[in-house]
Amino acid sequence: MASNKNVNQKQAKKQAKDEREYAQRMRKSTMISIVLLALVVGAVFLIWQKHSVQSQAGEKTVAVQVVHGDKSTKDFTLHTDEEYLGAALENEKLIQGTQGQYGLFVTAVDGEKADDAKQQWWCLTKGGATVDTGVDTTPIADGDAYELTLTTGW
Repeated sequence: MASNKNVNQKQAKKQAKDEREYAQRMRKSTMISIVLLALVVGAVFLIWQKHSVQSQAGEKTVAVQVVHGDKSTKDFTLHTDEEYLGAALENEKLIQGTQGQYGLFVTAVDGEKADDAKQQWWCLTKGGATVDTGVDTTPIADGDAYELTLTTGW
């Protein structure tokens, strides 16, 4: 019976040791996972910072070409201290719009209003590529060139 008790004690000690070792491995594994996650988050943040478009303070000149519904164009040169395109365009009385949850929705440019009944809207592009920000959240830099085109069809 004494030997059976010794066997049970040895098994209990071994099980306790195994559980401690397992807990240590789990803590180590969790810490490694946390460190790796922090590194990934940090790397994503740095990449985002590097590639995010920054506004430029100070005097700048920005070109804007308006393409009207009849396909005629009119070029404007803005001289501004504004950091965002929407404010520069509004200061020049070049655009009108309504404020919504996503920012300024441009309804008229250079006196021409978009007609909702015809599914018309003003498309903002830079170098022919659609801009992924709203007009009032598009940062500008000296020498930038944008296009505002009256577009039909959603």
